[in-house]
Amino acid sequence: MSIAPSDFEAFKQLIQPLVAATRDEPGAIAYEYLVNADRTTIHVIEQYRTQGVLPHLEQTFPAFAEQFLKLVKVEKLTVYGHVTPEIRAKLDGLNAEYLTPFAGFSR
Repeated sequence: MSIAPSDFEAFKQLIQPLVAATRDEPGAIAYEYLVNADRTTIHVIEQYRTQGVLPHLEQTFPAFAEQFLKLVKVEKLTVYGHVTPEIRAKLDGLNAEYLTPFAGFSR
């Protein structure tokens, strides 16, 4: 995602309660925001159990979505793993690219 450096502090304040709310989701495994040195690029690492994605998208995120999308531009969303049609329907509008595993392991 891209952001104007002048909007970074407002974005940082916005996501604090979003991170706290996501921490309470039983289906959330990881949720971390990262920024580059000049505060123009933000990445979000999100990992959920499959059953945890829709509750995040439908219950937690909507309260923050309008302001979130005013502050950042989502250029691309990369989704890793197997995705249900319901999840895909929610993410397709965010220019999502879907990558499915074919070899390897996680611990």
